[in-house]
Amino acid sequence: MKKYKIAVIVGSLRKESYNLKTAKALIALAPDSLSLELLNIADLPMFNEDLEATPPNEWKVFREQIIAADGFLFLTPEYNRSIPGVLKNAIDVGSRPYGQNSWDGKPAAVVSVSIGNISGFGANHHLRQSLVFVNVPAMAQPEAYIGGAAALFDDKGNLINDSTKEFLNTFMEAFEQWVDTNAK
Repeated sequence: MKKYKIAVIVGSLRKESYNLKTAKALIALAPDSLSLELLNIADLPMFNEDLEATPPNEWKVFREQIIAADGFLFLTPEYNRSIPGVLKNAIDVGSRPYGQNSWDGKPAAVVSVSIGNISGFGANHHLRQSLVFVNVPAMAQPEAYIGGAAALFDDKGNLINDSTKEFLNTFMEAFEQWVDTNAK
């Protein structure tokens, strides 16, 4: 199997983010055919079409990172039944300028992580709506809604819940197949 470069995009900027901890756990569980790299979206200036005449350097670098990736792994918390603004901004920045969608046609998977029982269900599906528009085929199964995140990690950020670890391992195996089937 080919080695695929996967950009990992985390929608939470919090230092102790459960989404970031989960992303790191997924990176550790990744099959050898997937090379996962966290992308920083914290410093992306808000999208404003007026800036396209002279795009901010952060936009240029981010777009180049997206273009260089073979696929994407998105992790999102749920803010007010949707995705965080910083994540939506990253999608917008990567989809422009019009006609130059950096995301186009590359496979992805979505994981929502929450301390609550709903497990970020709304955010997961709102993110999928945006991915449809930017032509990113998102893996349908297994779905990944991680709830009760506060009890899943130790004080060093290590995943300590065996059933969650087992599920995430299965998820990454399915994602490996999804990427291999759908990568350009």
